[in-house]
Amino acid sequence: MRISEFQQLISQKYLERDQQRGVPATFMWFIEEVGELATALAGNDEENKSEEFADVLAWLCTLANITNVDLEKACEKYTKNNVEGFK
Repeated sequence: MRISEFQQLISQKYLERDQQRGVPATFMWFIEEVGELATALAGNDEENKSEEFADVLAWLCTLANITNVDLEKACEKYTKNNVEGFK
Protein backbone atom coordinates (compact mmCIF):
# COMPACT_ATOMS: atom_id res chain seq x y z
CA MET A 1 0.00 0.00 0.00
CA ARG A 2 1.28 3.44 -0.88
CA ILE A 3 1.35 6.27 1.65
CA SER A 4 -1.31 8.11 -0.35
CA GLU A 5 -3.60 5.08 -0.26
CA PHE A 6 -3.31 4.78 3.51
CA GLN A 7 -3.86 8.52 3.94
CA GLN A 8 -6.98 8.30 1.77
CA LEU A 9 -8.27 5.32 3.76
CA ILE A 10 -7.89 7.29 6.99
CA SER A 11 -9.64 10.24 5.36
CA GLN A 12 -12.58 8.15 4.18
CA LYS A 13 -13.09 6.63 7.62
CA TYR A 14 -12.45 9.57 9.92
CA LEU A 15 -12.22 12.95 8.12
CA GLU A 16 -15.53 14.43 9.27
CA ARG A 17 -14.89 13.63 12.94
CA ASP A 18 -11.24 14.69 12.65
CA GLN A 19 -12.15 18.07 11.17
CA GLN A 20 -14.66 18.67 13.97
CA ARG A 21 -11.98 17.88 16.59
CA GLY A 22 -9.61 20.38 14.97
CA VAL A 23 -5.86 20.63 14.71
CA PRO A 24 -4.92 21.39 18.35
CA ALA A 25 -6.88 18.45 19.82
CA THR A 26 -5.79 16.14 17.01
CA PHE A 27 -2.18 17.10 17.58
CA MET A 28 -2.56 16.20 21.26
CA TRP A 29 -3.89 12.74 20.28
CA PHE A 30 -0.90 12.36 17.95
CA ILE A 31 1.52 13.27 20.74
CA GLU A 32 -0.19 10.80 23.07
CA GLU A 33 0.36 8.06 20.48
CA VAL A 34 4.02 9.07 20.12
CA GLY A 35 4.33 8.70 23.89
CA GLU A 36 2.77 5.24 23.73
CA LEU A 37 5.25 4.34 20.99
CA ALA A 38 8.12 5.56 23.17
CA THR A 39 6.91 3.31 25.97
CA ALA A 40 6.55 0.36 23.59
CA LEU A 41 10.07 0.90 22.25
CA ALA A 42 11.42 0.61 25.78
CA GLY A 43 9.81 -2.80 26.16
CA ASN A 44 10.07 -6.20 24.52
CA ASP A 45 6.52 -6.65 23.22
CA GLU A 46 7.00 -6.71 19.44
CA GLU A 47 3.26 -6.82 18.73
CA ASN A 48 2.70 -3.72 20.85
CA LYS A 49 5.53 -1.89 19.05
CA SER A 50 3.93 -2.70 15.72
CA GLU A 51 0.51 -1.49 16.91
CA GLU A 52 1.94 1.77 18.21
CA PHE A 53 3.84 2.46 14.99
CA ALA A 54 0.56 1.97 13.10
CA ASP A 55 -1.27 4.29 15.50
CA VAL A 56 1.36 7.02 15.08
CA LEU A 57 1.16 6.72 11.29
CA ALA A 58 -2.65 6.86 11.34
CA TRP A 59 -2.69 9.99 13.52
CA LEU A 60 -0.01 11.59 11.34
CA CYS A 61 -2.24 10.95 8.34
CA THR A 62 -5.15 12.47 10.23
CA LEU A 63 -3.16 15.64 10.91
CA ALA A 64 -2.08 15.77 7.29
CA ASN A 65 -5.66 15.34 6.11
CA ILE A 66 -7.10 18.14 8.23
CA THR A 67 -4.27 20.49 7.24
CA ASN A 68 -4.42 19.61 3.52
CA VAL A 69 -0.96 18.03 3.31
CA ASP A 70 -0.30 15.18 0.88
CA LEU A 71 2.18 13.06 2.83
CA GLU A 72 3.39 11.13 -0.18
CA LYS A 73 4.17 14.36 -2.01
CA ALA A 74 5.79 15.80 1.13
CA CYS A 75 8.05 12.74 1.35
CA GLU A 76 9.41 13.49 -2.12
CA LYS A 77 11.94 15.76 -0.45
CA TYR A 78 13.71 12.51 0.47
CA THR A 79 13.32 10.82 -2.90
CA LYS A 80 13.86 13.61 -5.44
CA ASN A 81 16.86 15.71 -6.46
CA ASN A 82 19.50 13.22 -5.35
CA VAL A 83 19.17 13.88 -1.64
CA GLU A 84 22.44 13.27 0.16
CA GLY A 85 23.20 13.25 3.84
CA PHE A 86 20.97 14.42 6.64
CA LYS A 87 19.71 17.76 7.86
